[in-house]
Amino acid sequence: MENSALSMLPPIITIILALWTKEVYTSLIVGIFVGAMLFTGGNFLESIVTFFDIMSDKVGGNVNILVFLVILGILVAIISKSGATRAYGEWARSVISGKRSALGLTAFLGMLIFIDDYFNCLTVGTIMRPVTDKFKICRAKLAYVIDSTAAPVCIIAPVSSWAAAVGSSLPEGSLVDGFLLFLQTIPFNLYAIFTMLFMVFIIITGRDFSTMGAEVRKNNEHFEIPAEYRDNVAEEQSTGGNGKIIDLLLPLIVLISLCIYGMLYTGGIHEGKSISDAFADCDASKALALGSFIALIFITALYLPRKVINFNEYCECYSTGFKAMVPAIFILCLAWTLSGICSDSYLNLGGYVGTIVQEHSSLAMFLPVIFFVVSMALAFATGTSWGTFGILIPIAISVLVNLPTEQAANLLVICVAAILAGSVGGDHASPISDTTILASAGAQCHHIDHVSTQVPYVLTVSSCCVVGYLVGGITQSGWLGLGVGLACLALVMIVVRAKVPASDV
Repeated sequence: MENSALSMLPPIITIILALWTKEVYTSLIVGIFVGAMLFTGGNFLESIVTFFDIMSDKVGGNVNILVFLVILGILVAIISKSGATRAYGEWARSVISGKRSALGLTAFLGMLIFIDDYFNCLTVGTIMRPVTDKFKICRAKLAYVIDSTAAPVCIIAPVSSWAAAVGSSLPEGSLVDGFLLFLQTIPFNLYAIFTMLFMVFIIITGRDFSTMGAEVRKNNEHFEIPAEYRDNVAEEQSTGGNGKIIDLLLPLIVLISLCIYGMLYTGGIHEGKSISDAFADCDASKALALGSFIALIFITALYLPRKVINFNEYCECYSTGFKAMVPAIFILCLAWTLSGICSDSYLNLGGYVGTIVQEHSSLAMFLPVIFFVVSMALAFATGTSWGTFGILIPIAISVLVNLPTEQAANLLVICVAAILAGSVGGDHASPISDTTILASAGAQCHHIDHVSTQVPYVLTVSSCCVVGYLVGGITQSGWLGLGVGLACLALVMIVVRAKVPASDV
C-alpha cells in the first residue's frame, strides 16, 4: 500500500471523523490504526505493534518538545499562582479601551515572540487570555489571532527555529546556501504576509464571517468559558499571591532570551560559528528545553526568597502545570504518530505526492502555484509544516535543475516561498496540526471550534495566494506576484467590509 493513493486514507479519515464527531482523540487513533492496517496488509496484531512502534519512535524523537511543554506549563502555573497575571490583567484593563485594543495587543505580542511557534502559542495565550476574558472576547477568535501570529511570523523571521528547519531541509550537494535562500523567500511568502494583514483587518473592522461570525455573535449574546477550562480560570482568579507585573514580565524576558541563547549554543556559537550559521545548525527543541529549564531555576530564585508564593504553593504548581499540558501533549503524541505512519518508512504519502508533482514538472510556469496547492494539501493531511517543506523543497530543487539556469534561478526562490507558504496554510487548516492544537491550548478553546472557525479565513487568504503565485510563475517575478496578490486581498477586504456586518465591537 506504500506510495499509492491509499496512503492518503489515514489523514483523510482522521480529519473527516474529527470534524464530524468533534472528538479529536478517537479520530486520531482510528486514523493511525487504519494506516497501520494498510501497512501490515490487514494483520490485526502486527498493526497494534506498528502503532506503538511508531508512537515510541516519535515520542522519543520529540522528547525535548514534551519536556519544554511540561516546564512551560509549570512556569505558567507558578506565574498564575503568584498573582502576577492578575496584576497584569488589572493594569491592562486600565489602559485597554475595548475588544479591538485587547486583540490588537494580542496580535502585537504574537508578532513580537517570533523565536518559536510552540512558545508563541502558549505564552501569548497565557498572558492575554485573562484580559480578553474580561472583555468577553470569543475564545475561538483569540485562538485565531494567536494562530495567525505564531507560524506566520516564525516562517518570515530569520532568527527562529523555523528558519533553522528550512535551512537544514535542503538536500546535500545542492550547492545552495539554505539560510540565504530562506532570506530571499521572505517577501514572497504570501500566505504568512497576507494572513497577518487579514487578521489586522478583522481585528480593526470586526467583520467576522462564516462560522467565526456565528461563533462571535453567539458569544456576544452569552459569553461562556468552555467547561473543561473553568477550573483553570477559577484557580487563576482565586490566587492569593502578591506578584506584580514585573514578576510576569521579567520571567518572560529571561525565557525568551535564554531560548534564543539556547539556539545559538546548540548551533555552536561557542565553537567559533557566526550567528547565522549557529541559527542554521541549532537544535531548536533542545534549545527550548534548555532555555525553559534555566528560566524555571530563575523564577524559583525570583519568587521564593521574596515570598511571592510560599514553598508549598510552588511545589503544587509542578503537578498543576503538568496536568494543564496533558491534553495538548496527548494530541501531539497522536498527531506525531499519524505523521509517522504517513512517512517514507511506512505508507510514504510524501513520496506519492512528490511523484505526482515531478510528473507534471514540464509546466514550469505553473510550478509555484502547483507547489503551493500541493504543500497546502500535504500539510493539511499530515498536520506538519516542517515535514511538508522537508519533503517538497528537495523535490523543487531536483525539478528546477532540469530547467535553463536563468529560469531556474528565477523560479527557485518563488517555488520555495510557495512551498513554505502552503506548508503554513495547510497546517493552519488542519485539525491534527501541532500549532493548531497549541493555539487551542493557549486560548483554552475547544479544539474543533478553533479549527472550524479558522478554516474559512485560511481559504480566503489562500485564494489570494493562488492568484499571486500564478502571476509570479507566469511572469517569473515574485514582486509582481506579491503586488497582484495584495491587490486581490485588498479587493476581498473591500467586499467583506461592504457585505458583512460588524459582529465584534
